[in-house]
Amino acid sequence: MTIKPKAKKFRIRRSTSSSGTQSGQAVAARPVETPVHGSSAQAASDSARASAKPPAQDTANTVRAGQVSSAREMKASTDIDDIRREGLTGRQLRLARRVAQQHNLPVTSDFEAVRLLRLKGIDPFKRANMLELVVPQNTARPEGTPTPGAIQLPQTVSAGQTTLPSTELSPAERRNREIQEIQRDLARRRRRKLGLLLARLAFFVMLPTVITGYYFYKVATPMYAAKSEFLVLKADSAGGGGLGGLLSGTQFATSQDSIAVQSYLQSKEAMLRLEEEVGFKSHFTQDWIDPIQRLNPEPSNEEAYKTYQRNVKIGYDPTEGVIRMEVTAANPEVSAEFSRRLITYAQQKVNHLSEQKRSDQVGEAEAALALAETQRREAQEHLVRLQQKGAVLDPEGVIMSLRSQISTFEVQLQEKELELAALLDNTRPNRAKVAGAEADIERLEALIQRLNDRMTNASAGENSLASLSVQIQMAQADLATRDLMLQSALQQVETTRMEANRQVRYLTTAVEPVPSEEASYPRKFENTILAFLIFSGIYLMCSLTASILREQVSS
Repeated sequence: MTIKPKAKKFRIRRSTSSSGTQSGQAVAARPVETPVHGSSAQAASDSARASAKPPAQDTANTVRAGQVSSAREMKASTDIDDIRREGLTGRQLRLARRVAQQHNLPVTSDFEAVRLLRLKGIDPFKRANMLELVVPQNTARPEGTPTPGAIQLPQTVSAGQTTLPSTELSPAERRNREIQEIQRDLARRRRRKLGLLLARLAFFVMLPTVITGYYFYKVATPMYAAKSEFLVLKADSAGGGGLGGLLSGTQFATSQDSIAVQSYLQSKEAMLRLEEEVGFKSHFTQDWIDPIQRLNPEPSNEEAYKTYQRNVKIGYDPTEGVIRMEVTAANPEVSAEFSRRLITYAQQKVNHLSEQKRSDQVGEAEAALALAETQRREAQEHLVRLQQKGAVLDPEGVIMSLRSQISTFEVQLQEKELELAALLDNTRPNRAKVAGAEADIERLEALIQRLNDRMTNASAGENSLASLSVQIQMAQADLATRDLMLQSALQQVETTRMEANRQVRYLTTAVEPVPSEEASYPRKFENTILAFLIFSGIYLMCSLTASILREQVSS
């Protein structure tokens, strides 16, 4: 589209050959002195004259020879441009054209209708004007006959009078434009959300990861690790049975001792002993160690113990029975020295544990032996007292002697009784012999009775030989039992001592600690990746929690 040059003031020279009509046209074409914002009647009359009296062909050629527009045209063009920049909708423009038609204004476009209505002081978008669009029909004229001079829609506008392109869009174009606006808005929102997400990730994940990586690569003090492996072994035992004999040759026989050694090396007691002998705290309080791994100038035992747990790592493998230890320090020689010292402490601990176990076993056996000896001594004393009570050393012999005497006297008694019977069988027995035989029989019976009383009956408050013999036999049996128990206790003591010697624990170092030539810690790349994963997990958890809480609150 070609835009005419703008001019506020201009002058057209009149030629001498021009006719009166041309001079009149020139005078009519001089709008410099005509005010733009004049009365509405003057504007309407000018428009009516322009439409009622079209200029002649030669006059039009003369006026537009220089392609210079009048001030009124330039002002109208400027107003139309301003109205177009207002962003009026198609409905508002159609409403303005209808209102202009109602007021019989000659318009060529919707923007021209808005401009002319504003010049007449009429608001084209006022709601009250919408009711005036319905005009009662003229009953004097036939229906469908237009009013003279009125311009009704739709109408045909000549191409020469159309100077502006149409601003009305079809429904399909308007729908496409709205869809494009929605798509642009969605894309803009996605870009904004993506930018915010990248900003959050950069602040909460990338920045801490970069700081962590900078610490591991530039600030962290290199640490040297000394690794060692040792085992707690048990002496081979030829004896023993049951479950203990089955497990004696495996690692399960010393698992308790290995676990005890591991717990001791990880305890505060080992740290304090290492501090007293080598100076654990003084090594980690040096100024050239980075602030995170360095201890305070005067650290407490708890702070030093935390550093000890971080730098001394001990693990026990129950399947192999091996204790693995890794000691980390800022100096390779110091780490190896720490490791050797700890192995020495572990060996002493193992010896102490085995010694205590052996002493306990031997002590119990010796206590059982002492008890057996005491009980045997008491049984022997009881037997001696019983023997002294009966005034005999061998009650069994005395009883056997008495029984033999009684048997002898009973035989003599029977002989005397037979002799007496033989004497009494005579018709005239000898009284002297009969009396002698009867006296011998009485004496023998008295003697046998006395021996029986001595052996069975109690006299003068003393027990009989039979009862004393029974007590002595029981005492002798008790003494024999105590002798057997004493022999068993003696054998148990000897066996326990031999077994205790076989159960001695030995700490064998499989891998000696060797100073490292290269730093083992920090693991820069691995630790940086781990920090990234940790920060990412924390951010993800916080984001999910915030999203869930936001959804719960908004629902």
